[in-house]
Amino acid sequence: MIDLKKLFKSFGYANKGMIIAFREQQNLRIHGIAVILVTTGGILLGMSAVEWSIIFLTYGLVIVAEMFNTVIENVIDLVSPNYNALAGKIKDIAAGAVLVAAIIATVVAVSLFGNKLFNQIFG
Repeated sequence: MIDLKKLFKSFGYANKGMIIAFREQQNLRIHGIAVILVTTGGILLGMSAVEWSIIFLTYGLVIVAEMFNTVIENVIDLVSPNYNALAGKIKDIAAGAVLVAAIIATVVAVSLFGNKLFNQIFG
């Protein structure tokens, strides 16, 4: 049987975590602004259901990557409060993962939006 009280509590914790991440992480707020801009552009250009699915997946990938990066940074700071070369390396790799996700999202956006704009201008 599903314990609804526990379920709603777990959603509350998850919501609290998202709020903390957005409040404390500048890059996550920047990604949030990008999500708003991409969504607005998608609405204006009349994206199809498949295009919306691709857009949601790609910017979801970036947001999730940024949140995991935040978790990794916080864990590293907790266990290694003083400078540590390995800790720095781990943080850099995690940040690199976010960069890869953002590059993928950018390539997808350029492809989808570029195709839509091209077809509206020349089609």
